[in-house]
Amino acid sequence: MTSDAALVRRSRVHRSGRERTVRQNQVLLASIVLLGSILILALGQARSIEAFVGGLALVFVATGAALVVPWGRLHPAVAAVIPAADIVAIGILRHASPESGLSLLWAFPAMWIAHMYGAIGTVLAVMSISALYWILVAIQPSSELTATTLLLPVLVGAIATIAYLAARRSSAQRELLDKQTRNLERAVERARRQEDIVTDALDAVDFGVIRISPDGSLAVTNEAHARLQRARANGADAVAFGADGVTRLFEDEMPLTRARAGGLFENELVWYGEPGDDNRRALSMTARRIQDVNGHDAGTIVVSRDVTREELALRAREDLVASVSHELRTPLTSIIGYLDLTLDDETLGPAARRSLEVAERNASRLLELVSDILTASAESRQGLDISIDPHMSDLSEVVVASIEAVTPPAGERRITIDASGVEPSMAFADPHRIRQVMDNLLSNAVKYNNDGGHIEVGLTSDGLHAWIVVRDDGQGISEQELPRLFERFFRADAVRKTTTHGSGLGLAISRDIVRAHGGEITVQTRAGEGATFIVRLPATDRSGEA
Repeated sequence: MTSDAALVRRSRVHRSGRERTVRQNQVLLASIVLLGSILILALGQARSIEAFVGGLALVFVATGAALVVPWGRLHPAVAAVIPAADIVAIGILRHASPESGLSLLWAFPAMWIAHMYGAIGTVLAVMSISALYWILVAIQPSSELTATTLLLPVLVGAIATIAYLAARRSSAQRELLDKQTRNLERAVERARRQEDIVTDALDAVDFGVIRISPDGSLAVTNEAHARLQRARANGADAVAFGADGVTRLFEDEMPLTRARAGGLFENELVWYGEPGDDNRRALSMTARRIQDVNGHDAGTIVVSRDVTREELALRAREDLVASVSHELRTPLTSIIGYLDLTLDDETLGPAARRSLEVAERNASRLLELVSDILTASAESRQGLDISIDPHMSDLSEVVVASIEAVTPPAGERRITIDASGVEPSMAFADPHRIRQVMDNLLSNAVKYNNDGGHIEVGLTSDGLHAWIVVRDDGQGISEQELPRLFERFFRADAVRKTTTHGSGLGLAISRDIVRAHGGEITVQTRAGEGATFIVRLPATDRSGEA
């Protein structure tokens, strides 16, 4: 359909161009003939007035036909009648006034025919003009053979040849231009189809897409973005809060404002609406830089997704876990306390004591799980960060206390603990939180070690940092599971062949505690070769006090 329309359009252009060429060439020739005729008559150079008027009349008849006849609707060959009539009319005028130089006007119809009818037309025009010229020379006894007489046909032929070559170049350029135009039309059509497909695809997805030009203006938005804007408008669109839902964002902190200024971010959570508002919406927004095919900056793409349901469900789950865990802690503490009091009774029988010890160990383990869950809930991005109270402390006391607490369960499995590498080391840290880290590391070293295994614990300081090292010779961790070791609820049970189960929160909580101190925890391990955990903590406070 598009190709046929283009062909029809080009055909119309060619027809109108042929009509315009016929009219322009003939009007130009008629104007020159009229001007020359006035001069010839004024100078009295016309030998035969009748012949002169006849030739002049033939020119103006041809001009009238050029202006009236719709040449674009006729076959192109029909238009040759006009330049042929001009050749005859110029011959008559030349015969009526040989000295006037009207022979030069033959160059006009010769160029016209060469331009419109190619090589064959050029040859025919030159031969016809030359033949007519020599006939006129022959029938005029007073004509003298001069260089001008001989060169005139050559001059007309040269002009016609130049016109033919120029027309040929013009035709080649026109064909090339037409070909490029067709290619451009096809490219534009493909681009339009691709744009329609992309637009339909963007409108079909349920997340908003905004393209920002390099100058910061909005270039493209999809229907989903408009829906999100309408959903925001139902609430308090003027106010926005950070990921915690309570920190107010100013205008220059808004994701779209930052993206228009060139900022980039990934999965940034923004709450629109006041806390407690039923119409409050949560959007997860990402801004990434894009480039064109030449690698130049093409602006920024901002993707926004409504995550209100997911965030509310996550909050509800965490609130439930925190509430249940908090409610479990009190009765568990009471149970453990009464079990300890009962175990202190010297009259207790051996069988009953063993049963109560089993119950006490499991109750203690359950209390540890509840504490881990509470800690994980407290440090979630919807809750509070881990609170620490750092001050200058001797970490050796913390490490030794943790070793003493883990010695009994290690002794039951004949696991030895070497604490000879523990040196007095001062650090700017929260002893209670570091004790939690040490309990997790040593508990894992015992639980996931082999019976009869060995654990080494070291502590030292270089003046800038305090270093804690816990090394075991257990079964280690595979390279595939190592990247996920500090994730919440992840346990490398596939490698650690043991019946001991845990929550998978200990290492995640330990890492967050160490990072809250401004330190870092790393691990060096290979499957079957044990694991070495290294904890780095600052040895001074922010003011530089040692």
